[in-house]
Amino acid sequence: MSVQKVLSEQVKEAVKNIYNVELENVEFQATRKDFEGDITLVTFPMLRQVKTNPVKLGESIGEYLVQNNPEIEKYNVVQGFLNIVLADKYFLDFFRSIKDEPDFGLVAEGEHAIMVEYSSPNTNKPLHLGHIRNNLLGYSVSEILKAAGNKVYRTQIINDRGIHICKSMLAWQRFGHGETPESSGLKGDKLVGNFYVKFDKAYKEEVSYLVAQGKTEEEAKAEAPILQDAKEMLRKWEAGDEEVVELWKTMNQWVYDGFEETYDKLGVDFDKNYFESDTYLLGKDVVAEGLEKGVFYRKEDGSVWIDLTDEGLDEKIVLRSDGTAVYMTQDIGTAIQRVKDFHIDGMVYTVGNEQDYHFKVLFLILKKLGYDWAENLYHLSYGMVDLPSGKMKSREGTVVDADDLIEEMVATAKEISEELGKLEGYSDEEKKELYRIIGLGALKYYILKVDPRKRILFNPEESVDFQGNTGPFIQYTYARIQSILRRADFEYSQPVSDYTLNDKERQLIKQLQLYPETVVLAAENHSPALIANYTYELVKEFNSFYQNVTILGTEDETEKKFRVQLSKAVGEVIKSSFGLLGIQVPERM
Repeated sequence: MSVQKVLSEQVKEAVKNIYNVELENVEFQATRKDFEGDITLVTFPMLRQVKTNPVKLGESIGEYLVQNNPEIEKYNVVQGFLNIVLADKYFLDFFRSIKDEPDFGLVAEGEHAIMVEYSSPNTNKPLHLGHIRNNLLGYSVSEILKAAGNKVYRTQIINDRGIHICKSMLAWQRFGHGETPESSGLKGDKLVGNFYVKFDKAYKEEVSYLVAQGKTEEEAKAEAPILQDAKEMLRKWEAGDEEVVELWKTMNQWVYDGFEETYDKLGVDFDKNYFESDTYLLGKDVVAEGLEKGVFYRKEDGSVWIDLTDEGLDEKIVLRSDGTAVYMTQDIGTAIQRVKDFHIDGMVYTVGNEQDYHFKVLFLILKKLGYDWAENLYHLSYGMVDLPSGKMKSREGTVVDADDLIEEMVATAKEISEELGKLEGYSDEEKKELYRIIGLGALKYYILKVDPRKRILFNPEESVDFQGNTGPFIQYTYARIQSILRRADFEYSQPVSDYTLNDKERQLIKQLQLYPETVVLAAENHSPALIANYTYELVKEFNSFYQNVTILGTEDETEKKFRVQLSKAVGEVIKSSFGLLGIQVPERM
């Protein structure tokens, strides 16, 4: 049981015994840095039930706690705040209970199952900087939900059909001369993306030509022959034309192979891929059922809608007048299909904040259709990522490519590591692996330490700083701890019982105590930023301890043993929390 729960019961007991009043609840907060204490009881809310002044109330409760709880050493009262100082025994007992626990802070897997969807790219271009934030968030949130005791399934829905795919296919037919990833040496997603850009270039040229012939821009955009041909190709695909379907399969496979390489570099994976070509007809039967139930209604032109104006939203179409589905229809059908496939209790959709409204509508429709799991749907909405050079563009071929950014991060890590010159004795292979771990750690931490809803200005150089709130700073601290453990040439595993903690040791243990509740809080809020910033605070606390306390050089054997144990426990929590962010930690740096 946490100290807060124990103290809460004892405070209620104290007030019952002294004032004969039964308190409903008790409020604690962290003790302010400028006062002595480990936890603070706020007495003001109690004054509604206990008729006395706040200082007297604090004094009488403090006295009762010291007399009745051996883990409380002393107290002080500042106005209406009772600052409680816990005894060393309390912190030592806690530390002994966790020091050899490999899964400290993590909850064993329960029955509650959640699916996390992320990435969900289009097969007409490579992954870009926005996808990096999406993948890192989705993967990390799935790890955090798992750490909080949920069964988690990771998925992506690949947008593998539609006019944009046909544009790449048509451009390859026209300008590709049989080029393949093997013949060109290009990753498949890059190759297909190049043809999407070529289509756009040819399309713009045709539009300019038609405008010069006297068409309005609107007419020219609609009538451009290359666009008409792409639409014809889409019609053939939908009709199952063998040649078009064969080309579609071939080019999509190139893209999937390319995506797989990028996912591998990023360290993310999926339990199942859904493909829009399989799901685009889902949901139509649900619309028919919803019409019978009166959830949807049909307009005169035959289209089907839902009226959400009573809920502060608007009317939304779910089926066109020609009977074809819209994205909303597919999303309804896909959600229901996933619950059937995996027996999940809820879903997290990692999608940019421009889709906020779409998900409000989707979740509301699923609730109205009577699905109880719809209460457990969450849109992990995130802001855009910009680079200092300006906003990314997507169709002009100037998009910030995910692979290029990963390479740049590894190169930056190499450059900075070489400047610091601390890699004597490393083989070339070890150096290469270290640069990869540092570069990716820098990228992931910089993105994940920010609240998902906020927009990010990503600065590659700043992220690979070995000082401050960065991935490499935390990785370096972990490596420093491993160095201490390698140099500890004595047996230090036996628990220490009779020991007087100094302030730095006490602060470090208090920070370790916060890990389990941080994991739960991060899962509830779907926020890797809470884990990232907790880890940074832990590392700052450790570095303060390291600079102010002698670890291996102390003459006192008990001190030496305890401080090595404490360093080891901190290292394990850094490794665990960084694991939740999908970040590796190096043994040496």
